[in-house]
Amino acid sequence: MRNFLIAASLVALSVPALAADGKPDIGRFGFDVAGMDTSVKPGDDFFAYSAGTYLKNLEIPADKTSYGMFTKLRDLSQERTRTIIEKAAASGGAPGSEAQKVGDFFASFMDEAAIEAKGIAPLKPDLDAIAAIDSKAGLAEAFGRNLKMSAPSPIAIGVGPDRKNPDRFVVQAFQSGLGLPDRDYYLDDKNPAFGNARARYKAYIATLLGLAGYDNAANRAEAIFALETAIARTHWTRVERRQAEKTYNPVATADLPTRFPGVDWTRLMAGTGIPAQPEMIVATPSAIEGTAKLIDTIPLEIWRDYLAFHTIRDAAAFLPKAYVDANFEMYSKTLGGQPEQQPRWKRGVDITSSVLGEALGKLYVTEYFPPAAKAKADELVKNIIAAMDTRLENLAWMDAKTRAAAREKLAAFTPKIGYPDTWTDYSALEVVRGDALGNARRAALFDHDRDIAKLGKPVDRSEWFMTPMTVNAYANPTWNEIVFPAAILQAPFFDPKADDAINYGAIGAVIGHEITHHFDDQGRKYDKTGRLADWWTEEDVKRFKAQTDKVVAQYGAYEPVPGKKVNGELTLGENIADLAGITIAYDAWKRSLGGKEAPVIDGFTGEQRFFLGFSQVWRQKYRQAALMQQLVTDPHTPGHFRPYVVRNIDAWYDAFKVKPGEKLYLSPEERIKVW
Repeated sequence: MRNFLIAASLVALSVPALAADGKPDIGRFGFDVAGMDTSVKPGDDFFAYSAGTYLKNLEIPADKTSYGMFTKLRDLSQERTRTIIEKAAASGGAPGSEAQKVGDFFASFMDEAAIEAKGIAPLKPDLDAIAAIDSKAGLAEAFGRNLKMSAPSPIAIGVGPDRKNPDRFVVQAFQSGLGLPDRDYYLDDKNPAFGNARARYKAYIATLLGLAGYDNAANRAEAIFALETAIARTHWTRVERRQAEKTYNPVATADLPTRFPGVDWTRLMAGTGIPAQPEMIVATPSAIEGTAKLIDTIPLEIWRDYLAFHTIRDAAAFLPKAYVDANFEMYSKTLGGQPEQQPRWKRGVDITSSVLGEALGKLYVTEYFPPAAKAKADELVKNIIAAMDTRLENLAWMDAKTRAAAREKLAAFTPKIGYPDTWTDYSALEVVRGDALGNARRAALFDHDRDIAKLGKPVDRSEWFMTPMTVNAYANPTWNEIVFPAAILQAPFFDPKADDAINYGAIGAVIGHEITHHFDDQGRKYDKTGRLADWWTEEDVKRFKAQTDKVVAQYGAYEPVPGKKVNGELTLGENIADLAGITIAYDAWKRSLGGKEAPVIDGFTGEQRFFLGFSQVWRQKYRQAALMQQLVTDPHTPGHFRPYVVRNIDAWYDAFKVKPGEKLYLSPEERIKVW
């Protein structure tokens, strides 16, 4: 593990106010001035002020559920990855080489004629095995086989770091088994959108079963839906599942049958291929208990139909067009509001990237992520971490002992920038040209076997959980790390040719966001080693909660869809990270000036440019169905509401002369300051 030590002072980012070595990718200094709507007061609607004209002219492409800065960069990453894949395919590659595997996997997916000719035949052995299940023991083993192939099962079991001993891997169990996005889609009778989704989902189940040759498909679909509704009633809410300590429940393997009766645990684990372990960490005990009872009491024929449907659903992308179209109608059109299917090449790029992501990633960073960009991003991360350390050092509300431990945790951070130091070895993965579904199944088994092989071995903390082509970032509390793939380190998030203030407001706030995830309402529960531990005093927790309750209330008042507000509890961690992230990014930018004033550029002060750079990355539009799904399932506040975090930052008021009476105005005592 690479410890990242905090320097006593900030390292200045070596980019002049306006770089002389080329024009920024956006505007004259890295910001789209033409996209503003200056008829709106910043204090009334800062997002509209900073991006109103851009948003008025923005059209969501027909193959998207939303569109904005993230999606635009994802499109670019997709195009670049396609070029890499096609070069690999054209080169042929020696048998067993990564080039051969990348090219053949993509080519097999793209060969629609071959897939159409095979029909449902590639799936028939699986469906025949399901039809032959004649006992609850056989059913349990079938659930395990599904997990082995990353297919749906009513109880999910996998391998991951032990949150109370993060230097070892353990077997973990989670609630699972639903085909709709969340329990609310089954149980909320007040929302018309959910009622429509339920009706469409039942029709979709019947369609897939009918295509596969099952008779009486409509009645079977009703029974499957009733079963999933019963499973949904056992499930924990997403807010409940956020509580780290409540989802850590060790159970001795020998006690599983008595603790969760109704399922043959021995046969279930045999089906997964996971070797015997002394214990299992159960994330949602009451949900596992309730689902086990359903496994015991629901007739076997309904479970067989359930497994058959989900096996077909899981394989739909690799089956003939009728299955693909039914899948699109349900998940993209009904649940996301997307009018048109993405071109097949885009789907092929995404699937190939998910399977062979680091093989592609090696080529991606060589082409699109020069060492100079990585070096500048490294400096930015150092500056933001140092700013967070200064803020912790001077934090008035925290006990001195807890504050010292918090600074030790920060000093122990591992930042990962751009790409992994060691790449995944794909030599054990077999890819056969012309066998699209078989390739997908072997890829799932390859990943499953890699996870199982971690049991009993030292934890490799150098592993990445995103590819370099991913436009995103993440914080991993169990390994005390922050991770920024190469693809997010470009405009509008990061542009070496842009003004410093824009970069700090954009990628600086993203970096600050990920850093402060380790100190949000859940991340704070992990110590400097990544261990789930209680290292705060009781009084510190009370003072912290007094501030986070205000965050819950502030965001819970936002209403992105009429009648549907942001769930302040579900989004709390992300909102804390937004608030603290922009705060420390601003500190870092100010310190990087070395006591000097930032120049005025095109009439904008440095302070104004910082906040405009932050707002610019959130320019986004949503289809209403997609927005509704996000409000129910996603711990992030919808992007077009995230710029309003500035109303808690004193410097924003000074920069834009925001006054009492303006819609976003909060009095100084109402402004939330967590970190």
